Amino acid sequence: MRQNIQVQPEFTTASFDSAVAEYFRTAGDRFADEAAIFSAAVRGVLANDGHVTNKGLILWLIHALESTSDVVRADVIRKTLEIVVGYTMDDI
Repeated sequence: MRQNIQVQPEFTTASFDSAVAEYFRTAGDRFADEAAIFSAAVRGVLANDGHVTNKGLILWLIHALESTSDVVRADVIRKTLEIVVGYTMDDI
């Protein structure tokens, strides 16, 4: 799935500025596939909700994981989900 991917503007602008977005901004080629999935998630959540939250991203990623039959894509989505969840604070 490795492609020549440009960083999407959805998480390079103030529309969604968080630690997880910063992680993908600075990850470089190591997580290029995950960054592309993250960018799609940001666009999808932004289109549906008008704003982006980690909860919205997690729900979008779970839906994407449930909707794919491509094993490689599922692995990338799963890794992206793990990263997003790792940057999400637990409910207090």
